[in-house]
Amino acid sequence: MAKTDEKADEKAGAAETTLGYEQARDELVEVVRRLEAGGTSLEESLALWERGEELATVCRRWLEGARARLDAALAESSGDGGGAEGDGEG
Repeated sequence: MAKTDEKADEKAGAAETTLGYEQARDELVEVVRRLEAGGTSLEESLALWERGEELATVCRRWLEGARARLDAALAESSGDGGGAEGDGEG
């Protein structure tokens, strides 16, 4: 299973360089819609599933990056804000 996860991460990493979050999310929505609609062969369903996994990984990486940026900005603003308030009161 670990090898499969590594391969998906490698493919997602390559896709991430070309796909933005919104593009990956929109394509993932379409993949899910096609899978839920049914009527595809087993082989096509597996290919769609694999693509969905790649797209989900791309989206997760974008969201993790956004979370890290937000956390860094919040940490920076709370660090700067505390010092400024203390100087004004003293």
